[in-house]
Amino acid sequence: MKLRKALGVAVGAVGTTAVVNRVLKSRADEFEPLLSGDQRTYRWRGFDIAYTEAGDPENPDLVLLHGINAAASSHEFDEIFEQLAEDYHVLAPDLPGFGHSDRPPLLYSASLLTTFVRDFLADESEDATVVASSLTASYAAIAASEVEVAELVLVCPTDSSMGDQNVWLRSLLRAPFVGQTIFNLIVSKPSMRHFHTDHGYYDMDNLTDKILDYEWQTGHQQGARFAPASFVSGFLDPQEDLGEVLADLDVPITMVWGEDADISPLSAGRELADRADATLVVFSDSQLLPHVEHPDEFVDVVRGETAAAEIEE
Repeated sequence: MKLRKALGVAVGAVGTTAVVNRVLKSRADEFEPLLSGDQRTYRWRGFDIAYTEAGDPENPDLVLLHGINAAASSHEFDEIFEQLAEDYHVLAPDLPGFGHSDRPPLLYSASLLTTFVRDFLADESEDATVVASSLTASYAAIAASEVEVAELVLVCPTDSSMGDQNVWLRSLLRAPFVGQTIFNLIVSKPSMRHFHTDHGYYDMDNLTDKILDYEWQTGHQQGARFAPASFVSGFLDPQEDLGEVLADLDVPITMVWGEDADISPLSAGRELADRADATLVVFSDSQLLPHVEHPDEFVDVVRGETAAAEIEE
């Protein structure tokens, strides 16, 4: 009888969770891109890659590459996109598996995303300034060894995020029922607010309802868990050492760091900038998102108008 009762409870829990998953999926609307500009599609290796284009095509190219997280997309650049489009021809793609780009159930990897960055830069831009955030900065640096770029502006760059590769964890998150349930918890608004408080934002007043709503929507689209499943299990960390890659490049490199960042601490930024012979710009009152929390000052960095007081030699 006890076994029957336990099985009954388990079946009931499974049924309830299945209903919750279906309800959450039904509430996820077809959402519009957040960035203001022309919405384009880049066809790449069977993917439809969404990107937003703005600014005069006669101006220098600027490519914005968002970081990696459970609800990542080019919306990360909402605060700076229009300002940059005044001086640049700006292209902001959603990486494969994220945002408005296709999200098939592939085994996403660092090599896949690095190849995408390389091909997008080669096919859609010319001698571009590249702004890349966190883990994606490593893809941009590796791609820059094969494609001509004018400059790299890297925001809290890293080549290590989640530690060693974990096949079991990736398989768990990719599982149709259990994986979807876990992922729904990860991309719930309380969970995302927690992650932003812990290591994203210095001042949580800078996280607007518009951004949080957008992240909830993108996190509940069909196939949204597959690329993040590879991220949290360590498969999106490149094999290459970022310091070595940057040191071998013959392009100007600027690193922008939040003084209060803890996941990628400023001490690591100083060491990396020294190895790469890069300019290091430090923003106070900032963690991993200085370009979000201090948009005007960040735009000045991209334009080359940084105040000397912000630069660490």
